[in-house]
Amino acid sequence: MTIPSEMKALLLTGDGYTKTPSGSVLEAMEPYLEPGTITVPVPGPSQVLIKVSLASINPSDVAFIKGQYGQPRAKGQPAGFEGVGSVVATGGEPYATSLAGKRIAFATGVSNWGSWADYAVAEAAACIPLLDTVRDEDGAAMIVNPLTAIAMFEIVKEAGEKAFVMTAGASQLCKLIIGLAKEEGFRPIVTVRRDDQIALLKEMGAAHVLNEKAADFKATLREVMKAEQPRIFLDAVTGPLASVIFDAMPKRSRWIIYGRLDPDTTVIREPGQMIFQHKHIEGFWLSEWMRQFRDRRGPAILEAQKRFSDGRWSTDVTAVVPLTEAMARVPAALAMPNGKVFIKP
Repeated sequence: MTIPSEMKALLLTGDGYTKTPSGSVLEAMEPYLEPGTITVPVPGPSQVLIKVSLASINPSDVAFIKGQYGQPRAKGQPAGFEGVGSVVATGGEPYATSLAGKRIAFATGVSNWGSWADYAVAEAAACIPLLDTVRDEDGAAMIVNPLTAIAMFEIVKEAGEKAFVMTAGASQLCKLIIGLAKEEGFRPIVTVRRDDQIALLKEMGAAHVLNEKAADFKATLREVMKAEQPRIFLDAVTGPLASVIFDAMPKRSRWIIYGRLDPDTTVIREPGQMIFQHKHIEGFWLSEWMRQFRDRRGPAILEAQKRFSDGRWSTDVTAVVPLTEAMARVPAALAMPNGKVFIKP
């Protein structure tokens, strides 16, 4: 195909990090992004140029465009960490050239040429050739959530306890983990913010679904902790909710933080638990896991594709928003519950 000289993209308006964090809700696009037309990039030796078919929007994307992620923004560059598309040009390194013409899932990482655009650049090592049986909607959300689900469920299994705790229970990531847990007889304890999410998650395999807004939440939480004795806590929220949960968990518990949806202060209610109950707090970042456990990357990728192909996993879709309408429509779409929002160039 002929590659044009220019492309449409949603461009970052800020540099670096913000000095005034504003939470995880995307109230509007305008303070952080602007639509623009820029030159189509040329991939470096280890990179590929992708004609984007569909790009996902993850909580990490929202944090990034607001300057609240662990990676600095580059003003004037396209946003978007993840997507699916076809490789239309490559650098000269062998693996990059082997991807020419293939449909791939990709993560842009630190290339500064994100997926919310007609074309994106990614390191070839961050690209996954897709089976024909994987839908674009699943391919566009193939890396961040599915690989994180597999990696974090490995942590749960290695810990040896059947019960474990997750916040943001209705998120796409938690739903994937619930599916894994159900198959292997594990007992997820998840928190939500609305009663109408409880029945669905229990049907999917959650052992307990607790509404953090309920008047009896703390009492119910302590009853569940006493009965189930979970020692792994996978936390996307932090803040007061996570503090309450970790305080109620038994000795030798591990609080594993992978997101910060709540910008409020996170309090360690009883620091003595770290000394006398051997509790631990740590972080999880998929990029680090992929670097540290290279031998697990390939099997995890294949497992995720098989699950999407045979229907054990499926990406819940809230909206597919055209790139030209994204500035106006994305915030409202993200405010809707229970599914992912995609941008389509």
